[in-house]
Amino acid sequence: MKRYPKLRWPQRKVVPADMYSVADYGIMIADRVRMEAYMQALRSAVRPGGVVVDIGTGTGIFALLACRFGARRVYAIEPNDAIQVAREIARANGYAERIEFLQMLSTRAVLPEKADVIVSDLRGRLPLCEHHIPSIADARQRFLVPGGKLIPQCDTLWAAGVEAPQLYRDLVGLWDETGFDFDMEEARRIAVHTTCKGKVGPDQLLLEPQSWATLDYATVESPGLRGTLSWTATRTGTVHGLVVWFDSTLAEGVQISNAPDKPALIYSRVFFPWEKPVSLAVGDTVCVALQADLVGADYIWRWETCARGAGATRPLKAHFQQSTFSGAPLSAKQLRKHAADYVPVLDEEGQIDRFLLAQIDGQTSQEAVARRAAERFPARFTRWEDALTRIAELSQKYSCSRPG
Repeated sequence: MKRYPKLRWPQRKVVPADMYSVADYGIMIADRVRMEAYMQALRSAVRPGGVVVDIGTGTGIFALLACRFGARRVYAIEPNDAIQVAREIARANGYAERIEFLQMLSTRAVLPEKADVIVSDLRGRLPLCEHHIPSIADARQRFLVPGGKLIPQCDTLWAAGVEAPQLYRDLVGLWDETGFDFDMEEARRIAVHTTCKGKVGPDQLLLEPQSWATLDYATVESPGLRGTLSWTATRTGTVHGLVVWFDSTLAEGVQISNAPDKPALIYSRVFFPWEKPVSLAVGDTVCVALQADLVGADYIWRWETCARGAGATRPLKAHFQQSTFSGAPLSAKQLRKHAADYVPVLDEEGQIDRFLLAQIDGQTSQEAVARRAAERFPARFTRWEDALTRIAELSQKYSCSRPG
């Protein structure tokens, strides 16, 4: 099967984990299946007097449980401002002295000691989410004692061909049925290269589940995955695309799964539509090359599908080449900016940011910087208070606290 060239530009952005609200974290805690499994895994892994690292602590529930199970010290790492809530919750429950909160990405954290256990839940709908894998690989190498425990231990990803006419219509088919007698093919072309929540039942799996890949967090290094799946149809029906899910082993004997036949979790399955629905008869074959590459801050997914009829001639029934890169409505001008030979020139917004960052010298107050900016860019900042908001945003992102 043809392989796509490696891409150098990101797909459409999704809301990153550091923008979760406190309510979002509350929904995660309210998922009893998830919480019972993580609690059981922590109880089995944490030993009295041990050290635990909680990556993506949110409002601190795993850190609190680690303390309850005997941890001497917990390093709770979270870039989101929800960590302030976690600090207050730890204080209210008498654990403030045992939990050290670090508001930053784990890859930037430096700890004074190694951990016996690292716990995290950085996945989204699938474990391939933002910088989940690089973060875990880095934490394992820098934070974990030899023989230490990781929660989760591994994730196995599964895929199946699914008969889901309503799901397909909601994502793709609606562009065929707008009712205004306009040609909407361009929008449809983009829609078939996007993914969505795969809310399907086990009876809709026309092509049986197959394991696509396994992430062993004790050894994983590369964030990218690729593999080929092959099926021979055992019953007649129409396949609208693939649905992908995961089975996660948190600890020995402790698993969670968002498979179609399991109780619903906060992690939804993912639906990968085909360009056109394909009618299959018994004996027809389907081959899908599925690939995920971390590009920038998120993943580019590619799925190439080949379906053939049964019999000696094996006639070609479908051949689709799809990628979430093609699901982003990028202009030629935008794409040009990702080229290696492109020579960028700062626009006014870039010039403002450069000016403001140059003023951050560890001695000048933000008010003073804002007043200078208002003088330098009077058309942009009619009041110095408007510039203060801008410098505060940059300070939030790039400044560090004074030692001591």
